[in-house]
Amino acid sequence: MATVKQIQFRLRLAKKTLTRASKEVTATKARIKKLETQLTRAKAAEAKAKKAAAKKTAAKKKPAKKATARKTAAKKTAAKKKPAAKKKPAARKAKKK
Repeated sequence: MATVKQIQFRLRLAKKTLTRASKEVTATKARIKKLETQLTRAKAAEAKAKKAAAKKTAAKKKPAKKATARKTAAKKTAAKKKPAAKKKPAARKAKKK
């Protein structure tokens, strides 16, 4: 059987191991938390970049409409047309005496 001194020595070693392990656990938890926040920020930045890229590609896909010769001619003739005649004011009624 083990002596009292041997048991006390093993107990001290076990306590030291436990405190070292608990410190490592808390440090690891903090590191995990930091990495998770970095991950969420990176995901948000990536989503934002994708959204901006989608807008740019959508803007590039739509070509500017070219006016054809017929459309420009029709616009010119519409501009040359005379404006509609204005209505004449109604004749005033004669006053009764």
